[in-house]
Amino acid sequence: MAELSNCPKCDAIYVKNQFRDVCQDCWKEEEKAFETVYQFIRKRENRTAKMLEVVDATGVKEELIIKFIKTGRLKLAHFPNLGYPCEKCGTSIREGKLCGSCAVELRKDLQQFTAEEERRKEAAQREKQGTYFAVNEKINKRL
Repeated sequence: MAELSNCPKCDAIYVKNQFRDVCQDCWKEEEKAFETVYQFIRKRENRTAKMLEVVDATGVKEELIIKFIKTGRLKLAHFPNLGYPCEKCGTSIREGKLCGSCAVELRKDLQQFTAEEERRKEAAQREKQGTYFAVNEKINKRL
């Protein structure tokens, strides 16, 4: 079900849905910007343009071009020099959210965390494992 929301660009109230995250007016502006960018990079001589070249030539903000890439409207397979920044370090990448080195670092941190959690569980288990002696009075009386 749709809900009312404020447009993140112009703060106007609009009905938010799964297809648009901005109001109708801002969406029309984004569509014009997409056409401008697409017409520019579609030309054979501009297919190898880098992000800054596209921004300078079209006047469209880099964030909006990145949005077009992340939503799949611009396919990077056709444009070899375009990319978007890694969410951790800012290095230009072409897929995913993290560059290779940040992904390796994250995996390493997760492995260390998992190993530390295992050590804590083992220590807690060792603390629980104690020797308990139960005294049964009936058995003692018979002896």
